Amino acid sequence: MVVRGLAVGPVQENCYVFAADDSPTCVVVDPGDEVERILEVVSGLDRAVEAILLTHCHFDHIGAVAPLARQSGAPVWCPEIEQPLLADIMSYVPWPGFGPFESYEADHLLSGGEKLTLAGVEIEVLFTPGHSPGHLTFAIESAAALFSGDVLFRQSIGRTDLPGADHETLLASIAALLGRYPDESTVFPGHMGITTLGAERVDNPFLASLVG
Repeated sequence: MVVRGLAVGPVQENCYVFAADDSPTCVVVDPGDEVERILEVVSGLDRAVEAILLTHCHFDHIGAVAPLARQSGAPVWCPEIEQPLLADIMSYVPWPGFGPFESYEADHLLSGGEKLTLAGVEIEVLFTPGHSPGHLTFAIESAAALFSGDVLFRQSIGRTDLPGADHETLLASIAALLGRYPDESTVFPGHMGITTLGAERVDNPFLASLVG
């Protein structure tokens, strides 16, 4: 599988583009901002965007959804619980100075448990709330890859001081990932560097209660 990542926007959110090695299309995960940079990555892979997947609908992960969907013609798959945020982005931006971002009506809704085949890749949709109420993780078992959004970071975890967040729920979501997927699974997080489940099991201080 081919994966390309780029940090976009003022809070350096990680947007990812991935595809099977032989696929003529690709998937974009969490286009948070800077649509032209995202399209440059897509162009560099010489692929068309087949789908846009959203782990959750905080503004820094969805700011470029509308222009990317418009320019690529790709449908958007959105967490069902968080559909209203995508449809009215600026009403949910908690701090001044960000945006303006263009709202978008999701083409498809996801709640977890679905299995998708996009860009030649089988994707399992996991419900991983805690950082946000409808947060999803996209698991690609064939490549031992997890697109974890803001659930799990390198030596950190998603913040839980935002509306709809809950610390214990987030830890339960992470525990489910640790219990289900092997340590060599690559974690492609929504911020900071790429890591593995095994590295976080050993070194992440926020997970001591789960692995001690």
